Amino acid sequence: MRIISYNVNGIRSAITKGFIDWLKTDPADIICVQETKAHKENVNHKLFEELGLDQYWYSAEKKGYSGVAVFCKQKPDLVQMGNGYMQSDAEGRVIRCDFGDITLINAYFPSGTSGDERQIYKYQWLQELLEYLELLKKERPKLIVCGDYNIAHREIDIHDPKGNKKSSGFLPEERAWMDAFLSKGFVDSFREINKDPHNYSWWSQRFPSVRLQNKGWRIDYINVTDPLRGAIIDAKIFPDVKHSDHCPVYLELKTS
Repeated sequence: MRIISYNVNGIRSAITKGFIDWLKTDPADIICVQETKAHKENVNHKLFEELGLDQYWYSAEKKGYSGVAVFCKQKPDLVQMGNGYMQSDAEGRVIRCDFGDITLINAYFPSGTSGDERQIYKYQWLQELLEYLELLKKERPKLIVCGDYNIAHREIDIHDPKGNKKSSGFLPEERAWMDAFLSKGFVDSFREINKDPHNYSWWSQRFPSVRLQNKGWRIDYINVTDPLRGAIIDAKIFPDVKHSDHCPVYLELKTS
């Protein structure tokens, strides 16, 4: 099972930058995207059909905002939109897909960068997600949780930890949530494979040179529960794929 997680920062924009051509290179069996900023009916979704991909869209009620989608070669046994929390579901933040005994969660975590109100909601959302996952894990122990977490976990995951210690996405409370999340039986798949610094998945668009200089943050993850730790074959980040201010992250799992 090959999985990509990718915040496309507007799927229509990504398509104009070559997203479909990249999908034609067969980067994965399952493509999870976040921040679609579109409803399915407002996108040329036949492009995905022509690639032989099933597609599942969960868009925000507000047009041009948030939203997640899953494109996959194999039809899931179950698809569930949302996690049952009203505001999260109104913002189109979570899709669940079951493939055999594996459950995949594609999630777009809120950002707190626009102010205190959204930062407060981010903490609420993180707690709600953890409750949702803990319940789900009892029924479905083999979980994959992928998406834009909007959190750089450790100093190794951000180019300037000292300068960003008061920045949303690297606040002590957010990093403590990641500690708690991983302590509850989740594994950072990328760090299982790669312990090296300077591996990032997002670069600020305010200063175009920062991507060239690789001054980024690692805020996109494909994490798995402990029963899948031994199934990890490979995990990578693809910084040279450039349809967005993020880049794709990749996980390959042995499933038999």
